[in-house]
Amino acid sequence: METQSTPATGYPASAYPYPPPNGYPASATNATAYAYAAPPPPQGPRYYYPQQPYPDPRATFVRRLFAILIASFLIALTIALTIWLILRPRLPDFQVDSATLTNFNLSSSSSITGNWDIRFTVRNPNHKITFYYDHITAAVYYKDESLSETTVTPFVQATRNQTAVRATFAAAAAYVDKSVVDGINGDKTSRGSVNFNVRILARVRLKAGWWRARQRYLRVYCGDLAVGMSSNNTTGGTLVGGPRDCKVDL
Repeated sequence: METQSTPATGYPASAYPYPPPNGYPASATNATAYAYAAPPPPQGPRYYYPQQPYPDPRATFVRRLFAILIASFLIALTIALTIWLILRPRLPDFQVDSATLTNFNLSSSSSITGNWDIRFTVRNPNHKITFYYDHITAAVYYKDESLSETTVTPFVQATRNQTAVRATFAAAAAYVDKSVVDGINGDKTSRGSVNFNVRILARVRLKAGWWRARQRYLRVYCGDLAVGMSSNNTTGGTLVGGPRDCKVDL
């Protein structure tokens, strides 16, 4: 009697223990599937970034110093502009009211003698600034040749104030260039007057309430002061043409 064969118990062997990769036929064996498996995607190019260098401390210091200087300049400019807008500073006005020359004499040996008496009016047009004239020197010239020098009494000039100032000069047989002698004699003969110039240099301080400016030098130039001297009156004369305004620079 024939015995019937019974199937073996257990799970049948699978021809594909793992599913085949996509894109391959189902009939392909595992070996074929793995053999023809798609290669991994190519890696992109590798970039190597250099290490950043440390900043130069000297360059950093220079940049910071430059920034500080610019900031300081802008702050100082802002303060100066603010003060100017508040105070509105103006230069004082100088005017020659009279000029008298006495005991004048020119010698053939190129020496000059004479006394000049010049009177000024000084006005302070500012509403908030007071001028302190600490030291004042003055000189009288013929063209560019200095004839005599003197000092003027210091004074204080309040706001909106007017002050009378006097400067006296004396020359006693002072040597001058021959061109000065010839020029003065020629002016007396041709015009009947001689033009003198006066220069003033004053060391001044400005004050307005709590604000005080550092000492400055005030320069005043009074030019072409014509003193009448006819050929008949060679020893002196007075100012011709009335008062004269002077140029002022601080």
